[in-house]
Amino acid sequence: MASKDLPTIGIMIAGTERPIEGFKTGLKEFGLVEGQTVKFEQRVANGELGKLPAFAAELAHLNVDVIALIGAVTARAAQKVTTTIPIIYSVVVDPIGDGLTTSLERPGGNMTGVTSFDPNQARTHVDLLRSVCPKLSRVAVLSDKGVSECMSNSNEHAIRDRGLSSQILRVLGPDPDLDGAFAAMKREQADALIAVEEPIIGPNRMRIAQTAVALQLPTIFPREMADAGGLFSYGTSLRTATRHMAQYVKNVLDGAKPGEMPIRTLSAHELVVNLQTAARLGLTVPADLLDRAVEVIQ
Repeated sequence: MASKDLPTIGIMIAGTERPIEGFKTGLKEFGLVEGQTVKFEQRVANGELGKLPAFAAELAHLNVDVIALIGAVTARAAQKVTTTIPIIYSVVVDPIGDGLTTSLERPGGNMTGVTSFDPNQARTHVDLLRSVCPKLSRVAVLSDKGVSECMSNSNEHAIRDRGLSSQILRVLGPDPDLDGAFAAMKREQADALIAVEEPIIGPNRMRIAQTAVALQLPTIFPREMADAGGLFSYGTSLRTATRHMAQYVKNVLDGAKPGEMPIRTLSAHELVVNLQTAARLGLTVPADLLDRAVEVIQ
């Protein structure tokens, strides 16, 4: 059992631990400091989704005061082991469409949190790629086979809505067949790549970006993965989303019930442009995109 001298926050992450920095920063703003006013029990899967059930069971056995987690697949793993410990999540999917709840206003049960899902984001992905590739015809989408198809479907629909053809490639951790995925892109003559914000992408982001450049594929990554080296990174920062989780955790520790707290939808259209990558691809980024960008990597 976890020691009760300080409240214990269990942390579960399906991808890498980088986004959780925002959560811990948010906690500090509420006076919840590790080792002083709270304790952490942290578990990081780094894209190895098979670890999540055991992580969830460990935290439930420790009887932590609240579980804070990232990712819908992580939320489901925690949901299977406890109906009593409060669960606060940050997800990039639609919580209703992905089956986490039936209501954003009153989620019920022991789960609530924030989502950065934006139905328009996938269309913007396509538009950004088309802005540098006017003859764009076929767009590949790289995603995690270990999670639901919610994000893959969103991007596929956006690509087709723009009159383009799509190629959906879903790889499975912990050792994803990225070579096979890129071979398929080359074989099907993909013109560009969208890397979806899912667990297996984060730990492999550098390799994905480097291979894409070698194949002369302009690539767009999630906002949180701007360091990968893709041409574009776009969307709501997952670190920003996790920072908002802190308010929910504070409320739970103060006695609030998760099921009575509405799920918050966050949307911040942040664009990062990597001109180093643009040069390697031989592409010119329009001036209006550079003006829109919150960061331009020279």
